[in-house]
Amino acid sequence: MKNSLKQGRDASKNTKKVEWDTNSESGHSKVSQGGKKGRRPRDMAESSDKKQPLLLPLTLSLVAISIVVLVSSIVYRGYLETRIYTILDAEKVVTKSGLDIPNRFWGSYRPGVYFGMKHRSPKPISAGLMWLLPSQLRPGDIKLRHLCQQHDNLKKYGWIQHDGVNFGVQEIFDMNMKLTTSFVKREGGKNGGDWTARITVEPLGKRETEKADEIVLFFYFTKEPGMDGVMEPEFTDNLMTGIHGKTSELGDFIVRFLDGKGVIRQSSLVTAISTMNDISRATLEHMESFRVKDKVTYGFGTKQQKYQDSNLFVHQVHVKGAFTMEIVFETASFFNRPSMLASDVYSDTLKSLRTKFDSKFENTFHLTEKKFNSSSVGFAQAALSNLVGGIGYFSGTSRVQSMYNSMPVSYWSANLYTAVPSRSFFPRGFLWDEGFHLLLINTWNPEISLDIISHWLDLMNFEGWIPREQILGDEALSRVPEEYVVQRNDVANPPTLVIALANLLKRHGDWLIENHKETLRKMWPRLTAWYNWLSRTQTGEVPTSYRWRGRNATTELELNPKTLASGLDDYPRASHPTDSERHLDLRCWMAVTSKLMSDLAEILGYDGEKYSGTFRTLTDPELLNSLHWSEELQSYADFGLHSRRVRLVVRDLEPNKKNHHHHHEPPPRVFVRKVDDPPVPRFINMFGYVSLFPMLLRILKADSVKLKSIIEILDEPKLLWTPYGLRSLASTAPLYKTRNTEHDPPYWRNPIWINMNFLALKSLKEYSEEPGPIALLSKQKYHKLREAVMGNIMREYWRTGYVWEQYDDSTGEGKGCRPFTGWSALVVLIMAEEY
Repeated sequence: MKNSLKQGRDASKNTKKVEWDTNSESGHSKVSQGGKKGRRPRDMAESSDKKQPLLLPLTLSLVAISIVVLVSSIVYRGYLETRIYTILDAEKVVTKSGLDIPNRFWGSYRPGVYFGMKHRSPKPISAGLMWLLPSQLRPGDIKLRHLCQQHDNLKKYGWIQHDGVNFGVQEIFDMNMKLTTSFVKREGGKNGGDWTARITVEPLGKRETEKADEIVLFFYFTKEPGMDGVMEPEFTDNLMTGIHGKTSELGDFIVRFLDGKGVIRQSSLVTAISTMNDISRATLEHMESFRVKDKVTYGFGTKQQKYQDSNLFVHQVHVKGAFTMEIVFETASFFNRPSMLASDVYSDTLKSLRTKFDSKFENTFHLTEKKFNSSSVGFAQAALSNLVGGIGYFSGTSRVQSMYNSMPVSYWSANLYTAVPSRSFFPRGFLWDEGFHLLLINTWNPEISLDIISHWLDLMNFEGWIPREQILGDEALSRVPEEYVVQRNDVANPPTLVIALANLLKRHGDWLIENHKETLRKMWPRLTAWYNWLSRTQTGEVPTSYRWRGRNATTELELNPKTLASGLDDYPRASHPTDSERHLDLRCWMAVTSKLMSDLAEILGYDGEKYSGTFRTLTDPELLNSLHWSEELQSYADFGLHSRRVRLVVRDLEPNKKNHHHHHEPPPRVFVRKVDDPPVPRFINMFGYVSLFPMLLRILKADSVKLKSIIEILDEPKLLWTPYGLRSLASTAPLYKTRNTEHDPPYWRNPIWINMNFLALKSLKEYSEEPGPIALLSKQKYHKLREAVMGNIMREYWRTGYVWEQYDDSTGEGKGCRPFTGWSALVVLIMAEEY
């Protein structure tokens, strides 16, 4: 304080004293300076008059500069706002689509419905099946089957054979009814060729009620709103028996509805809908009950609608007993058609395609040669077919947001050809899932894989970012909770497309270079942009460390803030997210990405030293150990600000006095996190999948002592080993089986996930084939784990009818959503030992 006062007194000695000369016309002030002789007012006036002409231009210059700075700031801010939805300035990878690839023009590209067809166009004509069981109708509860839904609780449904191009056969079991849906395509003409769908109904078991063997089928065609062209119904005896249509892409075409015997009542609906989501609603709104020969039947009224603006055409039949119907689509440009693809011609063609499928499947996976029985081979065929049959074609715009956007904005309108994780729960594209899907598709049909990778890379924006979840079109958007719709551009996802591309090069390198080298060249600038974006936005504070973005550092509602970017969601990380976190799995992903970039650069004749150098750095064992090896835990781990004692507790909220009239009601409660020990920087004591990443992605060399220690404990029951596969988090971990919030049960905190077990098996198989001290150990653990994973998935399939999202680590029972024939279908490669 004394020093402050002294400084104040010293400063006052040089303070100017100002007295205003009220008699001066100019209003100039008298100024005297302490310790110096004052200047006369006239001198001051003359001096000021000399400076005044210079002051005005200076002021104007400052104003102009301020305006320029302000305008520049606004323009730059606008530029930053638009970056997120600006397309990367590079040639598109997809150059052929739609009719340019006629054999993949039509397909079952609507994975979110039980059976549907469409063509690969932004505005397509779509077809689909709906049904209801009269025996299950209740007042106000009409169970119309259309969209694949968990709560429909079907005994079983899924493709049993699907080659991804020419045909598919699916079985659906609903109560005591078995529906078999199949389709066959035939190339011809210039507008995508013909196709026919067949729906077969077969009552099963004992007839317990009068209507137990009855079913009402609806098969529809719709012209998506905004699509050009016309569609008109064709009537015979007041019943719609076909559709004539024409669009700029399809040209002229005709649809025929061919019904078999056993029809109680037939009717049709011709109306207009504004979105694809209105199909079920419009059907139910127009449906009525009728009495025919003392039987109650269901269908549409006989009064027909106006057809001029109609875009939904529904053919309906109420049938009893076994029944078959065929829907035939024919293009007018197919002039030399040998015959209609129906009846015996259809049956013979389908039989031939199924035989070819069997042959190709065995030649690809060699399961019969490996002594698997026919039931196991059938299971594997179904797993592959559900993945391939779940490939969809989506069009629309994503909702995205950056830190520079006050509100979400629209991405550009895009098309995406992709497989989906689950037809019932996740019928849309997921970036990190797709890399795993492609490992199996690579083996079956590399042309499809290359097309899928190309479509995903074309979704990259100016910054090098790809939205991790693709919600394109009305149908996809209707299935996603609002809080998950908007994608943020600071959130990454594991670059699994890279391991898929590396696998494609490994399996089909010569074919790729000979036939698709130009496609690889087009991929290169997008892959470099993606790599640079990851390197720029996901790096950690410590050199060569990396950190997933997007964790919530301020929430008190989560036990451990989720890391959605990692794909491992609620897998426990540092309890208190900070910029100093170091995430082991991301560092390993960047290592394998660097390796792929280096290898691809060599193939294309580019300089890849930047990538090979980074790969060497990220696989340097000393660097890895210095950042991620914990001597205390004797394992690899994340690092961050972490408390080892956190828990969820109940907090009573203050009741809203205005609305809280009933005093006997308990006050509202919420679960919040309580930190019992203060967090400190440390390695995270959560042994699980993340701890294995240096092994899973083969960052460690075969002679690594630490690798040996990891492999040795793989079958330790107290840690990750179960008789059904490796669990996600050790049973000794503090957050094992804990809920993350009141409403979020453990997701990556105990269940067995097949994608991670696949990576473990792949790495063990490869380590076992390398000469060295761990070859035999790796081989032993490999065989033990393979039998556990493979056996449990098949047992659960026979027991439940489904392949599941995850499996319980205590019982092996399927958990999560079903069917989940995304990465869980990797069981086919496990059976085939094709990694």
